[in-house]
Amino acid sequence: MTRLRILLAAAFVLAGAASGFAQTVAAARSGAPRAGGQARLKDDRGIRVQYVFGGEGFKAFKPYIRQLLSPKGVNPLRDNVPDHIHHHAMMFAVAVDGVDFWSETKNCGRQVQRGVTTAARSVNGQSVSAVAVEIDWTKPDGKAVVATEKRKIELYSNPGGPTLVSWRTQLSPPAGAESIKLTGSHYFGLGMRFVKSMDNASTFMFADPNATGLAVRGDEKLTPSAWAACTGAVDGNTVTVAMFDHPDNPRPALWFTMGKQFSYLSATINLWKDPMVIKAGDELDVCYGVAVWDSKATREQIDAACRQWQKLAPSLTPRKKDEAKD
Repeated sequence: MTRLRILLAAAFVLAGAASGFAQTVAAARSGAPRAGGQARLKDDRGIRVQYVFGGEGFKAFKPYIRQLLSPKGVNPLRDNVPDHIHHHAMMFAVAVDGVDFWSETKNCGRQVQRGVTTAARSVNGQSVSAVAVEIDWTKPDGKAVVATEKRKIELYSNPGGPTLVSWRTQLSPPAGAESIKLTGSHYFGLGMRFVKSMDNASTFMFADPNATGLAVRGDEKLTPSAWAACTGAVDGNTVTVAMFDHPDNPRPALWFTMGKQFSYLSATINLWKDPMVIKAGDELDVCYGVAVWDSKATREQIDAACRQWQKLAPSLTPRKKDEAKD
C-alpha cells in the first residue's frame, strides 16, 4: 500500500505541473536510504528536469540533474564523460573536513540520498514543481556522516521564455559535531559540464560587460558577476545556459569558466582561497538559478530572466554575509 500511495502521489504531482498547481502535494518521504530512482519535473511544455539519485547501473557518488531541457527539448548537459567520470551534468560538491566530494575515487566521499519529496505550488501566479531531498554526506565507507544536506530543485512555469529553475543547498554539521570546515579546488560548487559539441566552441558572457576574471590555469578563470552565461551549439541548435547568483547567498559568486579542452561553468564561493567554517546549529545556505534558451541570448534577455528568477527564488536563511567565515 505504501508503494502504491507513493506512485499515485507522484503521478498526481506531475499531472498537476501541466495544469497549474494550486497546492503543495507531498509524494514520498522516508528516513531510509533509497535503493535508487529519479524525479522528473515538468512545466506546461513537458518534462524539463530529470534528477537522478540511483537505480540499476547507477554508479555515481552523488545525486544530480542529468537533463535540463531547453523549451524545445534540447539538453546541453553531458554525463558519464570518459575523461572525467565524476562530471555528472549538473552537480553540487565541495570538500568537507578534508573529504573530497567532487571527484570519485576510492578515497572520495559519497552523497547518500535519503528522504525524497515532490511537490507543486504557486509563486506570484506562476506554477512551480519541485523535488526536495535529504542527503547524508559520508566518508568513503558510505556510513560515517560528515555533513547533512537539504536540497531542493524547483522548476518554474515560464510560457514563451527560457526554461527556469532553482538549485538550493542547505549544508549543516551532522548531529554531535561542533562544526565542519568547507574547502575545495577553485571549481568546487554547483557545476555544469556541457555537451561535446560545445567543447572549444562556446562563448561566455557576464552581467558586467567589463568583468575581469582571475586566470587560474590555461583558460580557466574565476569571474565575479551577478550572473554568467555560456552559448554554444547542441545538435545543430544554438543554446544559451545562464546561471544566476542569489542576492542573499553568504558570499557573492565567483564563476568558474573553462572553454578549451572541454566546456564547463560552475558557481563557486572561493573556498580554495577562503575556507568556511559552519558551526553546529548553522548551515551553508546557497541558491542559484539556471535558465536555458534555444538561441544566443542577449545580455538584456539574460538580465530580464535574472530579475524574473529573483522574484520566484526561495528566501534564504537570514544571516550576516559570510558570518561563518573562518
